[in-house]
Amino acid sequence: MTGHRQRPRRRGQGELEALVLTALREADGPATAGWVQERVGGDLAYTTVITILTRLLAKGAVTRERSGRSFAWTPASDQAGLAAHKMRKVLDAAESDREAVLASFVTGLGPDDERLLRELLDQPRGEGEG
Repeated sequence: MTGHRQRPRRRGQGELEALVLTALREADGPATAGWVQERVGGDLAYTTVITILTRLLAKGAVTRERSGRSFAWTPASDQAGLAAHKMRKVLDAAESDREAVLASFVTGLGPDDERLLRELLDQPRGEGEG
């Protein structure tokens, strides 16, 4: 196969969001989409970076502020916060059987995760955050 460029491996949305969030956390302050694009690698189109940042904004994982004709982006959440948001979204979608969803989740936990969950639930509210 001479003359054919090998296409970069297609990454999933969650993987791209993680890459973008990691790049933003490494910035010394608010970063532009162009800066993020350079940081995550040249095979990611600028428009793709903008799409990912916009999705992260809708999820509350980043904030943005006007910077000239563009925006500067700042992480508002880490990977744990993003995962927790996804879990809440799934739980909210099951509003008619919320108890069954929670019960199924808890009974599927391993012993270490169950112990950790019990410890977290026993803490005064707000103490385990941050």
